[in-house]
Amino acid sequence: MTESIAGWFKHLHERTGINLTVFYDAFDAARFVAGVATTIELALICVILSLVIGLGGVIVQGSRSRLLKAVVNAYIQFFRNTPSLIQLYFFYFGLGPLIALPNASGQSVPLVSNFAWAAICFSIYAGAFNIEIFRAGVEAVSRSTVEAAEALGYTRLKSYIHVILPLAFRYSFPAFSNNMVNLTKLTSVSYAIAVPEILYASSQIWSDALNVPEMMNIVLVSYVLIVSVFVYAMGRIERALRLPGVGI
Repeated sequence: MTESIAGWFKHLHERTGINLTVFYDAFDAARFVAGVATTIELALICVILSLVIGLGGVIVQGSRSRLLKAVVNAYIQFFRNTPSLIQLYFFYFGLGPLIALPNASGQSVPLVSNFAWAAICFSIYAGAFNIEIFRAGVEAVSRSTVEAAEALGYTRLKSYIHVILPLAFRYSFPAFSNNMVNLTKLTSVSYAIAVPEILYASSQIWSDALNVPEMMNIVLVSYVLIVSVFVYAMGRIERALRLPGVGI
């Protein structure tokens, strides 16, 4: 079955000039599949880390420490107001060489890979938006709910963790989901530091096969499929978190 499909695409190229090498050339197919896997892995890591950053940041914003609040606000303003590509270059080219170690031949070897820098950068970037998204959710929780938690004996911290944050997460989930969709698409920017994701793998293929139009269409369709699956999954989670009668 696989051989017949590959033969059909190869015949298509010979007959029409449409060169979809990823469907009949084993080497190009392996490179592209590896790129898709890298994109999905990077997106999942960034979603998890940015969620942790967002929840941690909004907890700090709810503290009484002015210093901690100021640090979080400065972090939000810095990473929301600068382009993600500039941040990626700053981490990779600015900080990367500073934490490199020399090897036996005296050459500098980076301690953090380009994939890790991309995951760190995008997680911090999206985390800044998540803090503001969750803060809006916290403010949407009614004062009466907070007072009810306090009346039941919850401390300020426990009411925040067990009552306010779960409700705030539900209130802010649509905005959080939208931010995570943008984060998934943002992974293509890691092409700039040679992370072997979809776009980088495709650029290697079209450089060898000279099939730029075909590969760009495949890249577009691949992102549509990946993001569509992600949106579907987030929609299922949103429906599972819905509380009847609470308005969310």
